[in-house]
Amino acid sequence: MNFDVTKTEAEWLEELGPERYAILRQAGTEAPFTGSLLHVSAAGFYSCGACGQVLFNAGQKFDAHCGWPSFDNCEPGTIVERADHSLGRARTEILCSRCGGHLGHVFNDGPTATGLRYCVNSLSIDFDEA
Repeated sequence: MNFDVTKTEAEWLEELGPERYAILRQAGTEAPFTGSLLHVSAAGFYSCGACGQVLFNAGQKFDAHCGWPSFDNCEPGTIVERADHSLGRARTEILCSRCGGHLGHVFNDGPTATGLRYCVNSLSIDFDEA
């Protein structure tokens, strides 16, 4: 995949630091129920922690009780999906469409009209309160 924002892995590591780099550039996952954005309920926007692209708004967030911030939709054109078989089962990885940063996964078990649950690592996003 080609992305508008590209850097060397050394540049990403220096910019993001080791924890965020492990999530955003190496498809890591933070431990459930540990993310700083899990219980944020204020109005605002969630953006990619690597490039700043707005991905979700607070109105798209819901409590899925899964241990990670969850959203039922994304801002149009901001997410790229890719098949992920890394745990021996089929999942759909979600990436920032601007820089390719790993955000988490999307599942078809959401409780709202979209039927989607974007399950996102807190370390992969930033929150800007409106």
